[in-house]
Amino acid sequence: MSTLEIKDLHVSIETEQGVKEILKGVTLTVKTGETHAIMGPNGSGKSTLASTIAGHPRYTVTSGSITLDGEDVLAMSVDERARAGLFLAMQYPVEIPGVTMTNFLRTAKTAIDGKAPAIRTWTKDVKAAMEQLRIDADFAQRNVNEGFSGGEKKRVEILQLELFKPKFAVLDETDSGLDVDALKVVSEGVNRAQDEGNMGTLLITHYTRILRYIKPQFVHVFVDGKIAEQGGPELADRLEDEGYDRYVAASAQA
Repeated sequence: MSTLEIKDLHVSIETEQGVKEILKGVTLTVKTGETHAIMGPNGSGKSTLASTIAGHPRYTVTSGSITLDGEDVLAMSVDERARAGLFLAMQYPVEIPGVTMTNFLRTAKTAIDGKAPAIRTWTKDVKAAMEQLRIDADFAQRNVNEGFSGGEKKRVEILQLELFKPKFAVLDETDSGLDVDALKVVSEGVNRAQDEGNMGTLLITHYTRILRYIKPQFVHVFVDGKIAEQGGPELADRLEDEGYDRYVAASAQA
């Protein structure tokens, strides 16, 4: 079992108005085999947490720590974090002109594992994963995300998740922009990765609809850069009925 541990994390960014603190003391522990849902209104710090774990250079950690099995994640470069077993499914996947899906996937897998996958096995695995995610076989020869719809980009993110087999997956609003059918396909892919590997999942979302398909054991409510409440799946049901207003009001009065 692996453990991703975040302790008293404070994160700031540089804005035109000066330095702004986004995360204000986040403490969270995720173990492989667990699914944690991070929920909250816009601007609450959810995506900042995801980007900080992945190593985005825009975000500055002013205090606190992130460790993976006791190793200092903040001391690692972005590629070292990936090799250590961290994976980020981006809210807005970028296009990579001139790089085909086939080349990208195999190159990334080689970099993560430290050796190239066997061609025959790898080709079979890629084909099977694409079929399960309902990605047309022709996409393998297209440039990464170039001309893809929002839903197609999100399926490609989960394709990477299934093939790379990370220890921990951070899914940053993977459900945004998906219709009901695409949401179900993407969720099934996440569940397969969770079931087939020894993976922990940090699922960031505004809404409870994806939680109908990906069942979290733990739910954390983010407001104003802090965890306002934590609980089990019943907390997500309460949020569906009540929304975030009472948390936002309490934060404003604090």
